[in-house]
Amino acid sequence: MTKPESKRSSVAAINVTGKCATAFSAAEHVIDGPVESASSNMRAGVLKQSSRENLHRKNTECEVYDDGTNTFFWRAHTLTVLFILTCALVYVTLLEETPQDTTYNTKRKRSFSFVTNADFSLSVAYWRFWLCVSVVYELFLIFILFQTVHDGRQFMKYIDPKLGVALPERDYGGNCLIYDPGNATDPFHNIWDKMDGFVPAHFLGWYIKTLMIRDWWMCMIISVMFEFLEYSLEHQLPNFSECWWDHWIMDVLVCNGLGIYCGMKTLAWLSMKPYQWQGLWNIPTYKGKIKRIAFQFTPYSWVKFEWKPASTVRRWLAVLGIIFMFLLAELNTFYLKFVLWMPPEHYLVLLRLVFFVNVGGVAMREIYDFMDDPKFYKKFGQQAWLVAAITVTEFLIVVKYDPHTITLPIPFFIMQCWFLGLILIVFWTVWRFFFRDITLRYKETRRRKQEVPGDRPLGNGNTLKPLRCILVGKISGQGSKHDN
Repeated sequence: MTKPESKRSSVAAINVTGKCATAFSAAEHVIDGPVESASSNMRAGVLKQSSRENLHRKNTECEVYDDGTNTFFWRAHTLTVLFILTCALVYVTLLEETPQDTTYNTKRKRSFSFVTNADFSLSVAYWRFWLCVSVVYELFLIFILFQTVHDGRQFMKYIDPKLGVALPERDYGGNCLIYDPGNATDPFHNIWDKMDGFVPAHFLGWYIKTLMIRDWWMCMIISVMFEFLEYSLEHQLPNFSECWWDHWIMDVLVCNGLGIYCGMKTLAWLSMKPYQWQGLWNIPTYKGKIKRIAFQFTPYSWVKFEWKPASTVRRWLAVLGIIFMFLLAELNTFYLKFVLWMPPEHYLVLLRLVFFVNVGGVAMREIYDFMDDPKFYKKFGQQAWLVAAITVTEFLIVVKYDPHTITLPIPFFIMQCWFLGLILIVFWTVWRFFFRDITLRYKETRRRKQEVPGDRPLGNGNTLKPLRCILVGKISGQGSKHDN
């Protein structure tokens, strides 16, 4: 957890809270007070709209108290990093004898160049470090993309000499009996065979994805959709061939479902947790100091994501794009291992997942801000842009390195199912955001035409009294004069 670069003092937090309270009280005054003219109505509408926006932000953003202490983890250690880096370069230049191995020198040069770039970013902020890692990873992917298939796979030996060798794909299908009566020693051996390292990886992965997306429905849709993708693509990768109970019980219900449930519970705790930041030496008790150290690894503040995909066509298309990119990134995990000949347990596969864990949360926050408040966030976030570019580049590597596998024809009945699903999405989109709005506007127009002409509002917001009421008033007035 790192402290943001601006607006993170207690004074700023108090000012923001004061503005929200002022807007809220102004809104209450407008709602309860009288409205005299069209100009006052317009001002009231503006204040009501601003109050709704402020109340929306107040409901989705947690209040933060910060005493302003700039601790060691929040300061930029530029001079310290520069001194350490200079000492390392002086040692390599003057004290170390340069090896005569060209391959070793090339490998060490690339590693040190990455460390230098990362140290510069880390000296500024933690999340800038991962932004730098994103740039380096994208450049690495582009380098692999421009190589021939043979050279690209052999280049992986510079990272690990064990790579660059074709690997057999494991098939998780086969005997799908939950209880195998033919095996007297262990009738449940099929279940135990599936219990590998991917079981906790599935749980942990979906726990973290839930913290990124912060929406139960979107997580469940992505989880179920990926299982359908595995069904659809098992003729391309044997790794996708699984038993039915492995798909829907172990993956969707147990691993993914439990990870999503725990993630939602964590989100509920983070939304209710008080965000009060004090300097470590300003806390009097040892218990408070220990809690402060533990909370250092939690977010500085919390914002509840309200995607509302059915509210506007822009948000609907944005949510569809997020789901598509998530599914594509998931598929890239398996296809990259296949085309670059990397075993599933290799540390590069784990490092890629760690990378996406750190950059995914920032990217999702940037996407949500860009979608939720386009007037303020007028440009796509840098981290979100890089994550999208990385996902597309990974897919292009898969296309170039093994076009035969990904172009294997999908069975006809599976194509029919996907085509039917796509048609339903298109029809629902057109009905919800076009035909439905036209129908509602037509009904509103008919309702207004059926109203009494005298009851229609004027442009200044006042209403005309019916003509018969005016005539009755005049007649009654004349009658009262005669009586007097």
